[in-house]
Amino acid sequence: MSTPIDGPAANAISPADDRGFFGHPRGLSTLFFTEMWERFSYYGMRAILTLYMTKTLAEGGLGFDEKYASVIYATYVSSVWYLPLIGGWLADRVLGARRAVLIGGVIIACGHYSMAIDTVVTFYAGLVLIAMGTGLLKPNISAMVGQLYKDKDERRDAGFSIFYMGINLGAFLSPIVVGFLAQHALFKNFIVSLGLDPNSSWHWGFGAAGVGMTLGLIQYVIGRNRLRSVGVKPEKQTSAARSENVDYVTLALAVLGGIVGAALGFRFGEAGFVSALFPCVVFFFAGYLAGTVRLLAGDELKNVLVIFILFVFSIVFWMTFEQAGSSLTLFADRLTSTTILGWAYPSSWFQSVQPIFIIILAPVFAWLWQRMGHRQPSSPGKFTFGLLFAGLAFVVVTIASMFTGAGRVSPLWLILVYFLQSVGELCLSPVGLSTVTKLAPARMVGLMMGVWFLSISIGSYIAGLTTRFFEGNDTAFLTRAFGTFAAITLVAAFVLALLTPLIKKMTPRAEAA
Repeated sequence: MSTPIDGPAANAISPADDRGFFGHPRGLSTLFFTEMWERFSYYGMRAILTLYMTKTLAEGGLGFDEKYASVIYATYVSSVWYLPLIGGWLADRVLGARRAVLIGGVIIACGHYSMAIDTVVTFYAGLVLIAMGTGLLKPNISAMVGQLYKDKDERRDAGFSIFYMGINLGAFLSPIVVGFLAQHALFKNFIVSLGLDPNSSWHWGFGAAGVGMTLGLIQYVIGRNRLRSVGVKPEKQTSAARSENVDYVTLALAVLGGIVGAALGFRFGEAGFVSALFPCVVFFFAGYLAGTVRLLAGDELKNVLVIFILFVFSIVFWMTFEQAGSSLTLFADRLTSTTILGWAYPSSWFQSVQPIFIIILAPVFAWLWQRMGHRQPSSPGKFTFGLLFAGLAFVVVTIASMFTGAGRVSPLWLILVYFLQSVGELCLSPVGLSTVTKLAPARMVGLMMGVWFLSISIGSYIAGLTTRFFEGNDTAFLTRAFGTFAAITLVAAFVLALLTPLIKKMTPRAEAA
């Protein structure tokens, strides 16, 4: 009897190999380092992307105004998170998770190397390639982490927390390396000594991100034997089975949703096709998911409904958290002091602060969840704490923005913001990944992982648009905007706390509690 390949317990490794990586499956080490280098490439490029777009041509940037740059950034970061819906589907039906990760990593590396070339065409091509590659890699590497553990294995949340530590190790290193190459005067002077234009330093940064992804691919191939029992290619379907799987109602709902979304984007957007792209994709997948869910019943339906409830609150969290690459990047660059004892450092280095906290705190949270065992808070309870800390972070940045009229504020404000966001992230993000692998029907785990990333996509799109808050440098408007985000997030935390008992009753067998 065959077992669905993407179920949480599918292809679980043998007990003899079960504790080879700090008490966790050995395959976790390969996935840990692959994700570390992929995140190195992603966060390194993201650390300088908004700055590169908004710097003047004389400074080596593209000279975009804040409003247009916000649309480009929002469209890019959102696509990085919604394309996992397609990547998860391709892995479920065609490639298998293991192969999808490899192909995705190759495409990502090509995208970063494209951005290392100083033309507008290669800039946009690089963004497209990185988004496509991430769509293949991101959901499937997370799905394989879930497959390393058997059902009811209490190490699962701890394993995802360790995996999350790898993500943030890459996120910590990359802004330092990429930011130094792109912005620091020492490196600019070095390339001048080579007879090169100092303004080309931005592209050295983009190239370094590509090198990081290449290192991740090498490590992934070397460690492939540790993953031989997870992420395998699905069995080929017969022609009859494939024809039975064609659901024309679902397809019609998806196409109708895409048309409606595109129309709304054109009507209310400010950048034509670019503005229409995101709502078109989101409404397309909303239609597709609606058609898919209508076929579920019983516990499967309840579990998927819980995923969708948490999906809504995940959007709220990520719309504040992902401002690290948009509004908080410009807050660091324009309104925060970037000198220590007379020594100037790149503003992009602030994006390494949050990963430092994650690296320090992730083992603490991993130990805490494992130590508490069945007494740990429920998944929605952890989500509530995540939203609470995210809201408090924006209370802090709201207060900090009140003092910007008198000049640049202390970097300690942003450090506190990133600390609070890090605590919230560890309560919500790795737990969200783990919850999806626990609740998703076995045949839909890749798709449901894509749904989780779609919530990040929507939140990231909203966060990306916040770059326009800095248009005109109106600090009063900036304070009101930050305060609004703080209020929305804190209210969401309160609402989820009220819903938690209901969510726990809906998923007793999946042990969401």
